[in-house]
Amino acid sequence: MIARRVVVALGLGQLISWGATYYLIGGFGEQIGADLGWSRDIVYGGFAAALLVMGVASPLVGRLVDRRGGRDVMVVGAVVNAIGCAGLALSHQVATYYAFWIVLGLGMRLTLYDAAFAALARIGGPEARRAMSGITLLGGLAATVFWPLGHILSEHSGWRTALLVYAGCALLTIPLHLLIPTQRYAGPSSLAAAAPRQPLAVSQRQVALGGGLYAVIMTGANFLNAGMSAHMIAVLTGLGLTASVAVWIATLRGIGQSAARLCEILFGRRVDPLALNLMACLIMPLSFVAGLFSGGSTEMGIAFALLYGACNGILTITRGTLPLVLFDHRSYGTLVGRLIVPSFIFPAAAPLLYAIVIDRSGNAGALYLSIGLAMMTLLAAVMLKVLFPRAP
Repeated sequence: MIARRVVVALGLGQLISWGATYYLIGGFGEQIGADLGWSRDIVYGGFAAALLVMGVASPLVGRLVDRRGGRDVMVVGAVVNAIGCAGLALSHQVATYYAFWIVLGLGMRLTLYDAAFAALARIGGPEARRAMSGITLLGGLAATVFWPLGHILSEHSGWRTALLVYAGCALLTIPLHLLIPTQRYAGPSSLAAAAPRQPLAVSQRQVALGGGLYAVIMTGANFLNAGMSAHMIAVLTGLGLTASVAVWIATLRGIGQSAARLCEILFGRRVDPLALNLMACLIMPLSFVAGLFSGGSTEMGIAFALLYGACNGILTITRGTLPLVLFDHRSYGTLVGRLIVPSFIFPAAAPLLYAIVIDRSGNAGALYLSIGLAMMTLLAAVMLKVLFPRAP
């Protein structure tokens, strides 16, 4: 059983780490471009470079967590994040700007969900599912906290000072990460406890098949998340909503995300992660269908934001819990570190691809693209559920 204080500490660490790094570009991208006279391609290209670095570093970081535990890895990551934020604050040249985004890419892989999930799997084994859900509940509030915080700081002191404050926030996660235990899961705590279930993928062929389907699902989900994070407000506006209404509706995505995660924590203990994953993937294309009608109906726009947020929130959880039932928990970090490489690399192109589709096919074209990607993800989820049925 993972101690509650560890879950709370990791959850707070995720809230700060996501807010100070991944959501940084959403809060300051336009200000950076206007201040330095750079195009959006240059400004947002730094974030794309960080995602690529996350993918390249992923296998190594997974192995490090398996061998050394999450505490050392995530403490180092907090320092790297602080250096990246401070470096961006002091950047005046494109080369320097990109160099510190590369630093941030490494720091994000060392501190965000995938590193935290691997740390929990190492100390909790098959019993880590509830803890994984718990840290995503707090982590999901990162944009809600840090976007307003960044706006206030930049209004009063400029984006450079705001990023220096973010660097300080990154350092505040060090004592939180130091609470992560160093020991490895040793099995049930008592002889009377039930023996943990065997992984569903036992043979090498099953591991390859299950891993491939898992990689497809997570890559599709991350690609859609990157595209919607960059263009959701613009798509809603382009379909006919006013800018203020589009922004208000887009914020409901976070509410749907947190609400779905809370429901999973309260009621999802008995739900098979494979079934939960399938449920989220089934609702996802329906959310984009609702989005097609949002220009003529505010209610459909609300349904789009809430449903998509709920799907994305659940898929963040199953990103960590599916490997617990599919694979041997003792090699969680190493195996998952390899499998999620595509989920960092391909989504780096999502903001640019969506921009091209919107320019050539309109805002509805972006939603049709999303429906197609969601259907691909759903097909992989169906195959995963059919090929790996859980025993009663």
